Amino acid sequence: MKSVKMPTSDSYREFLIECLKDPEHAAGYIEAILEEKDPEPELLRNAVRKVIEACAKSDRLSDSAKQLHEKLDKILTESNAAEIYTFIELMDKLGFRVAILPKETET
Repeated sequence: MKSVKMPTSDSYREFLIECLKDPEHAAGYIEAILEEKDPEPELLRNAVRKVIEACAKSDRLSDSAKQLHEKLDKILTESNAAEIYTFIELMDKLGFRVAILPKETET
């Protein structure tokens, strides 16, 4: 088994943001938060913020995306993400799974 060296806490945030620049990593990160059995709404807000930060650092954040993030952040703050987690729970009860996937890029 290969030994994996975890970054120190000071550089972990930078390490995470660097990883989240990859759309597949970012999608998996948000999806993992949504799959939590006892979700903590603040975790979703925090995950989205980190993905937004990673997109901004890789010049993939438009002004309209910034505005939508501000709107979503306000909604998540006011509702504790109840709507999103209720939707996820309903889909689960119906036998579905909500997936977050990166868009396919055109070549």
